[in-house]
Formats: sequence, C-alpha cells, structure tokens
Amino acid sequence: MMQSLRSLLAALALSVVAAVPLHAQTAASQFQPPAITVTGEARKSVAPDIAQIEAGVSNIAKTARAAAEANNLAMGKVLLELKNTGIDGKDIQTSRLSIQPQYASSNRPGPSEINGYQASNMVTVQVRDIARVAGLIDTLVQVGANEIRGVGFRVTNSSKVLDEVRAAAVEDARRKAEIYARAAGVTLGAPLLIAEESQPGAVPMRKMVMAQSADAPVAPGEETLSVIVLVSWAIKTP
Repeated sequence: MMQSLRSLLAALALSVVAAVPLHAQTAASQFQPPAITVTGEARKSVAPDIAQIEAGVSNIAKTARAAAEANNLAMGKVLLELKNTGIDGKDIQTSRLSIQPQYASSNRPGPSEINGYQASNMVTVQVRDIARVAGLIDTLVQVGANEIRGVGFRVTNSSKVLDEVRAAAVEDARRKAEIYARAAGVTLGAPLLIAEESQPGAVPMRKMVMAQSADAPVAPGEETLSVIVLVSWAIKTP
C-alpha cells in the first residue's frame, strides 16, 4: 500500500525528467523544488443502513416438470409474502433459477442413472430498514423458503462519508508535514502532489451465513471506512 504510493511519486518525478531533452535532464533535476512528502490517514466507523438477504426455494421431484411446478408454487408464496410485508418490487431480484438432474448412487461402471430433478429459485431482497431483517427471515422460513444463503450489510451513503474521511486524511498529512517543517526550520508552501490510495476503504456488502431457524440472530455491527493519501508539500526556507 505505502510502497505503491511512493512508487507513484517516483514515477511522476521520472516522467517529468523524461519529458525534457537529455542534455537538459541534469539541469532539470537540479531545479526540482524542495519538498516534504508524508502520508495522511483517516478513518470513520459507521453503522450499515441497508441489508441484503438471499433466500429462496429448492425442491426435488421425479420429473423436471414436476420439480419446476412445485418450485413455482412455493416461490409464488414467498414472493407474495414479501409483497405483503411492504418490500418494494424494485428491491426483489431473481439471483438464481435452475433445474438440475439428480443422479442415483452406483458402483457400477458407466453413466449414472437420473433418479430425479432439483429445481431452485433464489431471490435477493434489499431491506432498507435494518431492524426488520430478523423478522423478515422468520417470515420467509414460515412461508416455505428452505434456503437462506446469507445476509449482507452495507452503507448506502459511503461516498459522502468517504469525502469527509478524505478531507481528514489531508489534514493529517498537513499535521505531519508541519512537524517536520518546524524541526527543519522551514515553512510549508502549497501542495505539489496529492495521491489517494487506488482503492479507498469503501464499505463492501459484508456477508453473514444464516442458520435456517426462525430465531436466527442478526448483528449488523459497524463498518470502518479508511483513506490513505500521499501529499508532497513545497517548502520555503527562511
């Protein structure tokens, strides 16, 4: 992480030198402005405000048609209940729909015999009220959802929070640079370079596998957003 930021600064300096003729490169390197280069760091912990539940129905029948029909009937009940609980249709999305043959166990050589078909239909549900997650899982299980793949949490306004963290990271860099400047008997000028880590600490959709029980606990916790910046400050001598 730190090495990549230092490499970026070094590459920038090399690109400036490479842009001038060879006979002028020595002179150009002699006139690079004196600078103090430091990293600034900042972070902020925030509570997630949106959850994502992946749930659905899976069943096995002798024929593919029977498996599909039974699956469609069971999934229809799940979708209807989601609608009845007030979940907006735009927050419900099919994530997996499949019919797979099931093979009988056999120790004999040759292809295995198909003894049934498994139909699965999974949906991803966005829950915009974290407090509803546990109750919604309970409801889904009661109406026939026999697969609860997991629950994820994230922060919807992470960009706004990250902007605050970015400003704090630059202030941290200034604080460090001023310490070095005072120790060296110089003052800071304008920043010559500000480079952010390529992937700031945005909040991912954190997954948590759920037990298939009506009383499964849900703990969203907090997510920490962090930013590291490399800042090179011009310095002024007395």
